[in-house]
Amino acid sequence: QVQLVESGGGLVQAGGSLRLSCQASGLTFSSYAMGWFRQAPGKEREFVANIRWSGGTNYADSVKGRFTISRDNAKNTVRLQMNSLKPEDTAVYYCAADRVFGGWSVRGMDYWGKGTLVTVSS
Repeated sequence: QVQLVESGGGLVQAGGSLRLSCQASGLTFSSYAMGWFRQAPGKEREFVANIRWSGGTNYADSVKGRFTISRDNAKNTVRLQMNSLKPEDTAVYYCAADRVFGGWSVRGMDYWGKGTLVTVSS
């Protein structure tokens, strides 16, 4: 049974930082690109960032230069370092896994975590 378990969400002031983690189990980690989506209140879920086994990355334009995704292949973990947070970054952040690295979309993911809430106060 595949599980993606997120942690690290919380409340932070604008300009602050948080680091999210996602622990994966039940899958062959090396076979999957890993990444993050987010869903703000009243909005659709959107892509944030992803990373392939070898370390190549993609970012949404809204987070480029502020967020950094990384993965620890020995620990089956993917992380999202979020700096210079803005109130508009407030959302539930979901970890996702898919065999394909390119063209990530909400409908195309193989596996999802349950999400962790990030709240950025102004």
